[in-house]
Amino acid sequence: MANVGTTFSATSLAKYFKSEGRSVATETILNYIQFCCDAYLLYRVKREDLKGKEILSTNEKYYIADHGIRASLFGDEHESINLVLENIVYMELLRRGYLVTVGRIAEREVDFVAKRRGKMLYVQVAYLLASQSTIEREFTPLEQIRDNYPKYVVSMDEFDMGRGGIKHRNIRDFLLLDEWE
Repeated sequence: MANVGTTFSATSLAKYFKSEGRSVATETILNYIQFCCDAYLLYRVKREDLKGKEILSTNEKYYIADHGIRASLFGDEHESINLVLENIVYMELLRRGYLVTVGRIAEREVDFVAKRRGKMLYVQVAYLLASQSTIEREFTPLEQIRDNYPKYVVSMDEFDMGRGGIKHRNIRDFLLLDEWE
């Protein structure tokens, strides 16, 4: 729960527990994760290869339904604000009826590929676009997608940094839009 929105490996988690002197089977971890999903505490998001248009079977991401649970367990860490913002955008996409996957194009990731009623949009989420490397990390995957569906970069920045047809929105403005084109 501390690392919502990051890729997950039950095998790696089992190895971590073993290194801490606690033996837990990979299958047990997967069962607990499934129980959390069944109880709507966590949401599993599959990864999609955007070139091959296929769902990938590994490295899913998980998002938490209620940040209050996370904050009560781990405190209110400001270092993970990017993950919290990503989680908020995921929950809003879900609330609006989108089927959401995580996109992969070449070696890069698109935070969200959202589909609803034959339409699609792509969303990247960042805390701040404060450095050139962050700007490139967020915009480059969207620039590599060769279709005409809307593409957004969402951040806490107040000024518009959109480029090449990719829209930039402040997270507050993005969440309050009635419709995303």
